[in-house]
Amino acid sequence: MSHIRQLYDRLRLYFSTKFPRIFKIIEPQKSIIKFFIAGSFSGGADIVLLFVFHGLFRLDIVLSTSLAFICAFLISFTLQKFWTFRNYCQKKVLHQLFLYIINALIGLYLNGWFMHLLVNKYQTWYILAQIIVNLVLAVVNFLVYKFIIFKIGENETDRQ
Repeated sequence: MSHIRQLYDRLRLYFSTKFPRIFKIIEPQKSIIKFFIAGSFSGGADIVLLFVFHGLFRLDIVLSTSLAFICAFLISFTLQKFWTFRNYCQKKVLHQLFLYIINALIGLYLNGWFMHLLVNKYQTWYILAQIIVNLVLAVVNFLVYKFIIFKIGENETDRQ
C-alpha cells in the first residue's frame, strides 16, 4: 500500500508543479471528479459483464443482467467507499453497504417516477428525460454518499 501512496504523492507533486493553475482548479473538486470516474467505470463494467455473461457464456438475459448489475454494484460501492470518499473503516462496511443498497433502490424508484413524469406528463423526449434524471440523481447520490453513507465510521482508525 505504501508504494501506491508514494506513486500518488509523486503524481500530485508533478501535476501541482507542472500545471499549477489547472491543479488549483481541480484539487478542490477531486471528490466530485472521482465520483463520476468511479460511476463511469462501474457503468462500463456493467455493460462489459453483460456482454461476457450473455454474449460469450450464453447465459439467460435476465440472469446475465442481474449478475452484471450485482458485480457493477459491488465495484461501485468499493470505488466510492475507498477511492472517492477515502473511507477505510472496516467495522461499518455492512452498515454502509446496507445504506448503499437502500439508496440504490430509492434511486431506482425515483428514476421510474421522474421518467414517467417527464415523458408522460411533460412530453419530454425519453433520452433527454433520462439524461436529466441521471444528472439529478447523480447530484443526490453524491450528497448522500458524502454526508451520510461514507460519513459513518469516518473518524475510526481501523485501517489495515
